[in-house]
Amino acid sequence: MIANSCEVLFDGILIGYLAYTDDSGVATFEYTKEWQKDGFSLSPLYLPLSDATFTFPALSWDTYRGLPAVFADSLPDDFGNALINAWLAAEGMDKSQFQAIDRLLYTGTRGMGALEYQPTTGPQDVQSEPVLITELISIAQKVLDSRDELQLTDREESSMAKLLQIGTSAGGARAKAVVAINESRTEIRSGQVEAPEGFQHYLLKFDGVVEHRSDTQTFGDPRGYGVMEYVYYLMATQAGIKMSHCELLREKNTNRAHFMTERFDRFDGQKYHVLSLCGIAHADFRKPGIYSYEEMLSVARQLELSYKEQEQLYRRMVFNVIARNHDDHTKNWSFMVNDDFKWTLAPAFDVAWSFKENSPWVNTHQLSIAGKRDNFHIDDMLSVAKNITGLRPSKARSIIEETIAVVSQWRELAESEGVPETLREEVWNSLRLEW
Repeated sequence: MIANSCEVLFDGILIGYLAYTDDSGVATFEYTKEWQKDGFSLSPLYLPLSDATFTFPALSWDTYRGLPAVFADSLPDDFGNALINAWLAAEGMDKSQFQAIDRLLYTGTRGMGALEYQPTTGPQDVQSEPVLITELISIAQKVLDSRDELQLTDREESSMAKLLQIGTSAGGARAKAVVAINESRTEIRSGQVEAPEGFQHYLLKFDGVVEHRSDTQTFGDPRGYGVMEYVYYLMATQAGIKMSHCELLREKNTNRAHFMTERFDRFDGQKYHVLSLCGIAHADFRKPGIYSYEEMLSVARQLELSYKEQEQLYRRMVFNVIARNHDDHTKNWSFMVNDDFKWTLAPAFDVAWSFKENSPWVNTHQLSIAGKRDNFHIDDMLSVAKNITGLRPSKARSIIEETIAVVSQWRELAESEGVPETLREEVWNSLRLEW
């Protein structure tokens, strides 16, 4: 353990303190008196504005690492931790001593959303620097292949430093980076600081970077998954699902196509507070089946989300079922605070085909519907609509029918965008189009 405490800031404003008060590894949090008076609750269900000392020792260690859930959302996820652990090993440091608060301080101001942690210890960009995607891909693959035995050349050391800056805070198991890209798509820069004029912030998923070790859960996306996810974006938006703008960055002289999505937590240089369902409801994403779509709608009501936003959740559920997105766990749903400090539904993300027989993660859905995670009947989806005041059965049924019609275009859309034939047919044969 290196750091015992840290300051928590909201886009530069001090809001509270995290600290270890004993050797249990469980942290406490307190709001500042100023934030109690003028701020808002970071997590209204479990972290209301008060002078209380908050601690949650009962939360799963594997997921929350002894932190209140709202701050555990800021921790690097699987790929980010792989990068940090490789860096620690190269520095001769013991990763077991690098605790949750240390990892928050390493993230510093570079995390998703608006929360920041001081004093920072990790690499913090002061200006946006050009990056080469091919070099980052090479280093990302080398990290996953080598892990604690990582050996780098001097040139690779420079690329590793950039990847540590832009790849440790993006979240998720997939290999990805936070970048800024210009309008002509000819220049990519690190995306951890305010984007230069003419650049926009994107999350970029590396196509073709995969975990080769058989004893671990696979990281990354096999070649062709970037194009697949882009086709799913096209289908989802046609089905009425709200998403940030997405596109493909196709590499010259290779058949790699990297999926990019515009960040929804950044706009005109301002940061927005974002919290996952895992963070806001203490719904552990590492425990498939413990949470349901019905419970998520209950959270939406507690956050006073509008009818349209609750209908959005229903549309996303229907799409996930029909299009076989089994990766619908609680970290893949987010809520955010708008300019009026009201909670709203964040745009959908990680909407992609995700199904693998006998997988402990994506053989079935992560969230249940009517008590089931597979073998659904149309009545199961219709029953969820009863949890949304104003959503008539006829409207719920029409959403299902519209979604089936859109997803039925998979083959044509996938072929036109260049999804490899083997993957194209694998997806097609798994779709739930008959009800």
